[in-house]
Amino acid sequence: MSLDHAEALLGRKAYQEAHRLCLAVLGADPSDARAWFLLGVIAADHDNPVKAAELFDRAADLAPGIARHHAHLARTMIALNRQPEALAAADRAVALAPGDALTLDTLGVVFTRAGQHDRALPFFERTVALDGANAGFLYNLAASRQFAGDFAGAETAYARALDLDPTLHRAWSSRVQLARQTPDRNFAATLEAQFAQPSSDPDRALHLGHALAKTYEDLGEPARALDWFLKAKAAKRQAVAYSGDEDAALFAAAAATVPAPLALAPAGSEEPIFIVGLPRSGTTLIDRILSSHPQVASAGELSNFALLLKRATGTPSNLVMDIETLRAAEQVDLAALGQAYVDSTRPLTGATPRFIDKMPLNVIYAGLIHRALPNARIICLRRDPMDVCLSNFRQLFATGFSYYNYAYDLEDVARYYVGFDRLVAHWRAVLPAERFTEIGYEDMVADQEGETRRLLAFCGLDWDPRCLDFHENAAPVATASSVQVRQPLYSTSVGRWRRYGAGLAPMRDILEAAGLVSPEASS
Repeated sequence: MSLDHAEALLGRKAYQEAHRLCLAVLGADPSDARAWFLLGVIAADHDNPVKAAELFDRAADLAPGIARHHAHLARTMIALNRQPEALAAADRAVALAPGDALTLDTLGVVFTRAGQHDRALPFFERTVALDGANAGFLYNLAASRQFAGDFAGAETAYARALDLDPTLHRAWSSRVQLARQTPDRNFAATLEAQFAQPSSDPDRALHLGHALAKTYEDLGEPARALDWFLKAKAAKRQAVAYSGDEDAALFAAAAATVPAPLALAPAGSEEPIFIVGLPRSGTTLIDRILSSHPQVASAGELSNFALLLKRATGTPSNLVMDIETLRAAEQVDLAALGQAYVDSTRPLTGATPRFIDKMPLNVIYAGLIHRALPNARIICLRRDPMDVCLSNFRQLFATGFSYYNYAYDLEDVARYYVGFDRLVAHWRAVLPAERFTEIGYEDMVADQEGETRRLLAFCGLDWDPRCLDFHENAAPVATASSVQVRQPLYSTSVGRWRRYGAGLAPMRDILEAAGLVSPEASS
């Protein structure tokens, strides 16, 4: 009975008393699996996935026939970026035919984070069928439907979630992004009223402010939209205390991994195609174009290369991507790392001769990727500096990743772009042209077939006209471009920055000073 009470306490986030009850039960019976499981929940809720994994694993060993033990272990393994073990635990849970909403939702989250979106959606649908009064469950269902291209179904689920909890700020930002807002159909009054309420949560301001900025963009008021972007990001920028010096040093350490032109003998797998560059530069578009080819599949945005490098170096920092790890890479067997990377992508890959890893941040590792996988292709997206800097500033990135902290301020974005541009120029100089290439977003818009043919030839692929109809690709899309890439190629985002006029002067001045934008083009 005490564990029933402990579980009820957890539902109210009364962790201290729940923890005491679990320890009391284990003092009397150390083999009580439920007590170990609840301790795992407490550890997970306190952002201690290592301890949570240990506790959930103990519960699963003691009571292997209970699905939620395996499901929560799987979610913790995903948090630790141990995807094969996560999927194995999730499969064990599925085999036990769970029937409770929380376990089903947990499995949906695991499959989503593992990139198996087709597999995730049925679990979210079943979750909401069992418990349609939980706003969080409805939000997960809405996002999964959006990834699958069911925008009408996503709108319905977001609306239901917000009916249950009008303060669910992440649902507001997602819902507004889903469709164009109009004078007759928008939520500006509600959003402004919520934004005005006192709150110490900078993420709340981010989501609500971004929703308002998107609304006013759609309504043709770019100056008002920019004002809302600035309001949305102000508290978060103050909270993260971003310094551009750290990213400048990171770019320099990345360039040092291949300091001079490199000519390697062909070796290693030819399967991977890496699409890199700044976020919001067209990486998802190129991913959809190439994955429309029958010999290519998209594995999504993988962190595998970075994680394997981190483990191989054994550097002690709590960051995966850092200067210390890049410098320690010289002591790593890079050929073995390359093979380990390909192996780590299974079972997402292997069904087609080639696969895409569309992690933009892999631009930092381009030199090491080529040294580890000399046969891999690396495609770097380029876009007009003003447009791509604005697009990064407009983007609501995942707030749990410090790598995007540059995007909370116009000047920080511009400085980051300057460092990025210098790094790409370095890769252009030192990596072989048959393995590293750049493609301009504007060039693809202007000559879709010509640029697509060039890309396919670079990848060693035969021409296939299906690549021109990328918007008909039915595979799920789990990036910020999930709505746009289901439409034919359009040019309306080219030159978007011009709508904002003098409001972008802080960003423009830095790009001009670096020689990346001419005064004539910026006036």
